Amino acid sequence: MMSLDTNTIRLGKIAPSGVVIGLLLAAGGIGATIVLGSGESGWNNFWMSYLFAYMVVTGICLGGLFFVMLQHITRAGWSVSIRRLSEGFAGNLRWLWIGFVPILILVWSGNGEVLYPWANTELMHQDVVLAKKAGYLNAEFWCIRAICFLAIWAILAQFFVSQSIKQDRDGDARHTKWMQTIAPAGILLYGLTQTFAAVDWIMTLQPLWFSTMFGVYWFAVSLTGFFSCLILFSFFLQSSGRLKGAVTIEHYQDMGKLLFAFGVVFWAYIGYSQFMLIWYANIPIETTWFLPRQMGPWFWVSMLLIVGHFALPFLLLISRWPKRMKPVLSAIAVWMLLMMIVDVYWLIMPTVPLQAAHDAESLMQLMDEVQEGTASVGWNLNVANFTALLGMIGVLMAGTFATLWRCTLVPTADPRLSEALAFENM
Repeated sequence: MMSLDTNTIRLGKIAPSGVVIGLLLAAGGIGATIVLGSGESGWNNFWMSYLFAYMVVTGICLGGLFFVMLQHITRAGWSVSIRRLSEGFAGNLRWLWIGFVPILILVWSGNGEVLYPWANTELMHQDVVLAKKAGYLNAEFWCIRAICFLAIWAILAQFFVSQSIKQDRDGDARHTKWMQTIAPAGILLYGLTQTFAAVDWIMTLQPLWFSTMFGVYWFAVSLTGFFSCLILFSFFLQSSGRLKGAVTIEHYQDMGKLLFAFGVVFWAYIGYSQFMLIWYANIPIETTWFLPRQMGPWFWVSMLLIVGHFALPFLLLISRWPKRMKPVLSAIAVWMLLMMIVDVYWLIMPTVPLQAAHDAESLMQLMDEVQEGTASVGWNLNVANFTALLGMIGVLMAGTFATLWRCTLVPTADPRLSEALAFENM
């Protein structure tokens, strides 16, 4: 069995540096987004950029929470030495709700139309389909649901992170039993809340459209981001001299397997299934969501996701050897994280040219109008998008380092730690 080097399982001096750098990035990024996003194109640019960046970081942290609970449900031993890093990401959910407060205020105050068309009560009553959704899509109920989602995530994150750290201090195995007992109910709550949050916060950007697979698709997106970050964070810490004897090539191989399974194969399966069923049915109210994503610059973004999120990483990760080479796996994780970010951008930013689609005599005419710029599909790539993302990444960085600052990077008192240290792939 491998030994655990107790001198390398704390962040040490890099913790305060990470927190400070993260806070600076957060302040600079969000500040720049406010300045840039409220310029000529109005506040719509700011709010769309802000929502996009917030969902990227929230998705990563939700993936971490799912992974932590899954390990307790399965009573896994191999993952104990990387579970604390996952808790570091999940722990951000305890305060990440603060970042959603501006959006709550926007919607509650009656100005939510800048993000969500359904916030326009006149539009909701004019359209027959939207009128039937008014009982669900209204500012008060939407905000209540959002508060419930954020509160449940914060409570679950606080419970699992605090119990794990307490066990390090008192060595009591009852903490592990408590976490194993709560995890099944927690993962059910997680499944419901992350699904409805994806519907409320992303799918209702185009309220006429609906898909019963959208929540599962968002689940695959969030796990893509999380496993990519977990690999990169592990590689960074080991490159700085931490986690010696705790995270081995065997763990990297399994993290690579999970990235391959959820971020490549499962993501492609859900994405294809959703598209195929909508394409086959050919119902206008369903196909309108994919319409702008097949036009103008969005067509090339869609092609990038097919090749970059599935075909290329599938070939790179299908063999065991790239997963056992830390620099190679880390480079693939960087690419997959970028693809996750592109994916979230692709989910949030495109808009349906409803009036142009109504007036066009054919699909080809509509595509020509989009190409000529007379009909908009929401392509507005700008600096504010990047500054908002940079700011939210700073929030993620500062929060993760703050969570792991005063605890060990490995759950030293976990009863299954010996399994993790002796773990080998067959």
